[in-house]
Amino acid sequence: MALTPDDVVTKQFQHVRFKEGFDPDEVDDFLDEIVVEWRKTIAENDELKAKLAAYESGSEAPAAAAPAEVVEEAPAPVPAAQVSDAGQGAAAPAAASAGIIELAQRLHDEHVAEGIAQRDKLIADAQSQAASIVSEAETKGREEIARLDKERASLESRITELRNFERDYRAQLRGYIEGKLRDLETTGTTSGSTPVSAIGL
Repeated sequence: MALTPDDVVTKQFQHVRFKEGFDPDEVDDFLDEIVVEWRKTIAENDELKAKLAAYESGSEAPAAAAPAEVVEEAPAPVPAAQVSDAGQGAAAPAAASAGIIELAQRLHDEHVAEGIAQRDKLIADAQSQAASIVSEAETKGREEIARLDKERASLESRITELRNFERDYRAQLRGYIEGKLRDLETTGTTSGSTPVSAIGL
C-alpha cells in the first residue's frame, strides 16, 4: 500500500481488553509498514539522485537529443531553474521520508511514555492495595489475638472456679464420709455392749 503521512496520523489502533494501551502486535505491524515505505522512498530518492547526477554530467544528453539528421543544432542547455526544480523534486521524497520517520518516532515515543505512565500507575495502585491488605490483615490479627486472650482469661477463670469447687467438694465429701465412719464406729461400739437378746436377734 502507498503510505502517506496522513495515514500515519489517522491510524487507529484497537484497544486490548483487560489492560490499557494498544495491541503491541498491531503497532509493530504498522511500524513495519512505515519502514517498508520509507525504504522504498529512500531507494527512489537514491535513484533520482543518480539520474540527476548523470543528467548534470551530460551522460544522458546524447540519449535525450534528437537524431542528427533531423535536428542540425545541438540541444539547448538546460536552464538552471529546471535543474533547481529537479533537485527540489529529488529532495521532496527525502523530506517526506524524514517527516514519516519523525512522525513514527514521535508516535513511538508517545506510546512508550504512555506505557511507562500506565506501568507506574499500576505499580502505585498495586502497592497501595497491598499496603491496604496488609494493614487490614494486621488489624484483624490484633483483634483476633485480643479476642483469644479474652477467651483464654475467661477459660482460666473458669478452670480456677472448677478447681476450687473440686477442692471444696472433696473436703465436704471427706468430712461427710469421716462423719459417717465415726457414726458407724460409735454405733458399732454401742451395739457391741448391748446383749443380743436386747437387739431382738
